[in-house]
Amino acid sequence: MRNTMKGLKLTLTVFSLLALVSCSETHFKEDKIFAGGVYAPAKSLNDGKSLYTEYCMPCHGVNGDGKGVAAKGLTVPPRNFKLGQFKFGRVVSGELPHDEDFYEILKKGLHGTAMLPWDLSQQQMHDVVQYIKTFAPEKWEGADKKLGDVIVAGKDPYGEAHKESAIQRGKEVFHVVAQCWTCHRAYVSHAEFSQIAQKINGAPVTEFDPDMYHVKLQPSDYGVATMPPDFTYDSVRSATTVEELYVRLNSGVGGTAMASWKGVLQDDEIWAVAHYVKSLMDMKRTPARAKLLESIKN
Repeated sequence: MRNTMKGLKLTLTVFSLLALVSCSETHFKEDKIFAGGVYAPAKSLNDGKSLYTEYCMPCHGVNGDGKGVAAKGLTVPPRNFKLGQFKFGRVVSGELPHDEDFYEILKKGLHGTAMLPWDLSQQQMHDVVQYIKTFAPEKWEGADKKLGDVIVAGKDPYGEAHKESAIQRGKEVFHVVAQCWTCHRAYVSHAEFSQIAQKINGAPVTEFDPDMYHVKLQPSDYGVATMPPDFTYDSVRSATTVEELYVRLNSGVGGTAMASWKGVLQDDEIWAVAHYVKSLMDMKRTPARAKLLESIKN
C-alpha cells in the first residue's frame, strides 16, 4: 500500500512538472506584422495568449472558434474569431477595423450578451487583441493589408434644439425611405405609415405587410441566424447614444444583414434616424412603450 501511495505521489509530481513546462512553453517564436502595419512582438503574442487563456477561452474556446465550455449555456453565441469577421467596428462593414475598435468592446462589453467589460491595461488589451488576430491569419497577417477608414461622428446638424424635428424626420426615413422595418419592425400605425408614404412618395399605401410589426430573423456569416433588435425592448449591442447610433448606421454590423448606410442615405438622414432610434430606445421599460404599442394596433 505504501509503495502504491509513493508511486501515485511520484506520478502526480511528474504530471505537475510536465504541466508547468507545458504552460511555460513559448508558443510564438517570431514577431508578426498585421494589417495597417501593426507590429506585434513575439512577447506580446505570448502574453496575449496567456490573457486569452485566462479570460476569453471559457467562452471563445481554445481555438478561438466560439466553442468554449461555457458557450453552450449562452443565448448569444460567442464570436468565432477564426472567421476574421468583426461586427462592431467604426469602419464600413467588411473592412478591417482598427485596434481601438477592439479596445472599445473590451472596455465597454456588448449590451445584452455575456461579453462584459474587462479591466485591462492598455498593454494587456494590445497583447490579447494581437493574439486574437492569429486565429484568422489570412485576414490579418501582412503589412500590405489595409484597415478601413474610421467613421467619426461630426457635428450633429440637429442638436438638442431641433431634437423633435430630427425624431420626426427619422421616423419618416426609418419607415419609408430606408424601410428599416423590413428587418426590425414598424412603430407607426397603418394610417400614419400611409401618410408618411404620401408625403415622401406622393402616393398613399393601401396594402400592408402582415409581418410589419414583427422582428424578422436574418441570415449571417456566423452560421446562425441573427435577430435584429426591437428598439423599444431589446438591448442595442454597441450603441447607447445618438452619436454611437450614427456611427453604427454608417458602418453597419459586419457579417450580418445590417449593411452600411453610408452613401445610401444623406448624412442628415442618418443623423435623423439615429435620433429616432434613440427615442425608441428611451421607451424601454416605460409607460411610453405601452402607449406607443397601443396606438399602432390596427
